[in-house]
Amino acid sequence: MIFTPLPLSGAFRIDLDRRADDRGFFARLFCAREFAAQGLPDRWVQINNSFSRARGTLRGLHFQRPPMAEVKMVRCLQGAVLDVIVDLRAGSPTYGQWTSVKLDAESRAMILVPEGFAHGFQTLRPDTELLYLHSQFYSPEHEGGLAHDDPRLAIPWPLEVTGLSPRDAAFPTLDALEPIR
Repeated sequence: MIFTPLPLSGAFRIDLDRRADDRGFFARLFCAREFAAQGLPDRWVQINNSFSRARGTLRGLHFQRPPMAEVKMVRCLQGAVLDVIVDLRAGSPTYGQWTSVKLDAESRAMILVPEGFAHGFQTLRPDTELLYLHSQFYSPEHEGGLAHDDPRLAIPWPLEVTGLSPRDAAFPTLDALEPIR
């Protein structure tokens, strides 16, 4: 695996280190030793799958608060997304900043989302499917969200936003959130 740090501390793009021949390739998606060598979680407790039918669908921005704060590793299995993360960590020098990575089935790249970050994505193609690995179990009483259209963040979503759930549409802005401690 090839770990490329993103502009927000603790976040990585992870690319496959492919061993290719005329048949195709072989690559590791996860290796506990390689993750531990990067100081990253080497244990996943839950794996989730999402499928979005329509291009432009926006999901997020979601997070979980301590003690159930989680690290996520996300990969696009089919289609393509603009994957966005926002630093919500109290005292972080990049608090309130965001970055994005295009994930698609062709590149097979992944994003590692640290604890204390909100995460969301917009589908760039119809019939897009994502796979998520989580370091913590889902906990409804610890979940939270951040408005995707917060003017302070000014995230330039590439397409008209469609398929936004009522729950996601009601998330507060950054100024109304308490930072994650």
